[in-house]
Amino acid sequence: MKLRIAIQKSGRLHDDSIKLLKECGIDINNGVNKLKTEASNFPLEVFFLRDDDIPQYVEDGVADIGIVGENVIIEKGRTVSIAEKLGFGKCRLSLAVPKTVEYNGVQDMDKLRIATSYPVILQQFLDEHKISAEIHEISGSVEIAPGIGLADAICDLVSSGSTLFMNGLKEVQVILKSEAALISNSSLTPEQDALLQKLLFRIQAVKKAKNNKYVLLNAPNDKLDEIIKLLPGMKSPTVLPLAEEGWSSVHSVLNENAFWDIIENLKAAGAQGILVVPIEKMIM
Repeated sequence: MKLRIAIQKSGRLHDDSIKLLKECGIDINNGVNKLKTEASNFPLEVFFLRDDDIPQYVEDGVADIGIVGENVIIEKGRTVSIAEKLGFGKCRLSLAVPKTVEYNGVQDMDKLRIATSYPVILQQFLDEHKISAEIHEISGSVEIAPGIGLADAICDLVSSGSTLFMNGLKEVQVILKSEAALISNSSLTPEQDALLQKLLFRIQAVKKAKNNKYVLLNAPNDKLDEIIKLLPGMKSPTVLPLAEEGWSSVHSVLNENAFWDIIENLKAAGAQGILVVPIEKMIM
């Protein structure tokens, strides 16, 4: 029994998907132009597909699971389950207009021509706001549509915004925030689901590791209680006596989001020799 996973054959999610599987300890030989391969050390068969096709392949049971952007899942309207959001491929689907155009709110889109590769999501958004606009569905190079007179505005994926800037556009309205997700067929067998749970266990361990850092520091014993209170570890910090009398070594895990504030407070409380180490895997 093997679990069949569909991932993007090229593009922005391909490299991150392969990297994630390798970080999960799964060895994949993804040679050039290969459409299918197998992991050598995990019961996993990998299909390399167009991202737009992945939700349908998973829904139809050709693949059991897949990695694809939430924007594609919603646009294609397929009946699949999101097993895990993966934390990479983050972007937003936004409306953009030429820089010279004044924008006062979503009602300014009424009666305009909007170019997009996401007509379903855009139409839902327009309907929710009771806006009547003319949607021009195009694939690729959406951002040039206003410049060549095809549209007054665009609805496209935005990451850094540099592509909009280079084409004389400005982002004015976020419609949807998206990231890569692991999707699954809704009719997995018990054996397939068991393999999926093993894979999810590994993925979650990798994700937790990326969001945390292992911290080691030296603390004077008379400041130990104050320093320990600053450390929101998984349970409680590890404290070990140092060879030098009156000092202890303190080990803990810090979340990336609050990392620098906590480090500054630790230093102010008397901590010294602070060492920060990345975590490869984190099992809770």
